[in-house]
Amino acid sequence: MSEAAWLTDDHRAFGATVRKFLDQDYEPHRDRWTQDRLVPHAFWEKAGALGVLGASIPVEYGGSGLPRTFDLVTYMEQGRIGDTGWGITVHGIVQHYVLAFATEEQKRAWLPKLTSGEWVGAIAMTEPGTGSDLQAVRTTAVRDGNGYRLNGRKTFISNAANADFVIVVAKTDPSKGAKGISLIALETRGADGFERGRKLDKIGMDRQDTMELGFDDVRVPRMSLMGEEEGRGFYQLMGQLPWERLTISVGALAAARCALDCTLDYVKNRKAFGQRLMDYQNTRFKLAEAKSEIEIFAAFVDRMVDELEAGTLTAERAAMGKWWGTEMQGRIVDACLQLHGGYGYMNEYRIAELYRDARVQRIYGGTNEIMRELIARSLDRD
Repeated sequence: MSEAAWLTDDHRAFGATVRKFLDQDYEPHRDRWTQDRLVPHAFWEKAGALGVLGASIPVEYGGSGLPRTFDLVTYMEQGRIGDTGWGITVHGIVQHYVLAFATEEQKRAWLPKLTSGEWVGAIAMTEPGTGSDLQAVRTTAVRDGNGYRLNGRKTFISNAANADFVIVVAKTDPSKGAKGISLIALETRGADGFERGRKLDKIGMDRQDTMELGFDDVRVPRMSLMGEEEGRGFYQLMGQLPWERLTISVGALAAARCALDCTLDYVKNRKAFGQRLMDYQNTRFKLAEAKSEIEIFAAFVDRMVDELEAGTLTAERAAMGKWWGTEMQGRIVDACLQLHGGYGYMNEYRIAELYRDARVQRIYGGTNEIMRELIARSLDRD
């Protein structure tokens, strides 16, 4: 596979460190953590000690002060082993909400703990019945003296079982619609009224702890408001969506590459009717199509990364990458599973996990239908 155009020797060295870490500290425990449906907190702490969690966080907040492309290297290495169970992308999104919108006091209080792995981060957006419509959230954060009372329920929350720090999307003024939304940071340890609900039984991403969360008169201090003003939550959410959707695009690209690599290894070694599967024209053509789509999408991802670094990556461009890349991922993984035959349906083969995990990519981070709508709106403005 061709390398990303933006990779430098420093990126490669960092990637080698992450690769060794995953091979030694993740892969040996993969089956057990799949059964547990959880990557333990101790693993996060190891990642923090190694500098993986804080690569793009400034040095003054405990990080390494590197560009965000180093985080993308981590996500690509995670994708290399076909993993979605470790919720590091969500954790990284939380870190960058804090970095972009928190006050200096908040950054110094929160980022070092997120960077070290002492805290695992989550973001609680989705509610039962709201889906992608963030303006319809019912969770409230009502002023109470020098703080807030947080009430509501959230669902589909990644990292919820481990989460020590949750950014909660809530209405501080329900009468103002989107302008009444704020982001409230909750430190979960010892928070009275905070409840972790049932662990959700998903069709994929088995090691990713996904739960419901409940807030029943949870008292949080005034400092828990992200930033200095109420009503900035919707703007803050929109400001970070291009980064979130770029990470999903990178994950889709990495998963498609992993699927192709797994399948090449299989068809070169598996025989049917006296010859390798790789020798059949149908196999060769399917894999040629997959390779072509991967390389074409990789070029678009490289362009989005350049735009990120230049500060010009728009919501519409990121939406293009998110919907097209995840649809491509689904096509390639499905075709690769078919080439495995009956073995592709067996969980002992990596392609089976890749197949299950691919489906949600078209849903979270904004459904692909929403992505198309965002792009269409931009066309209507032109």
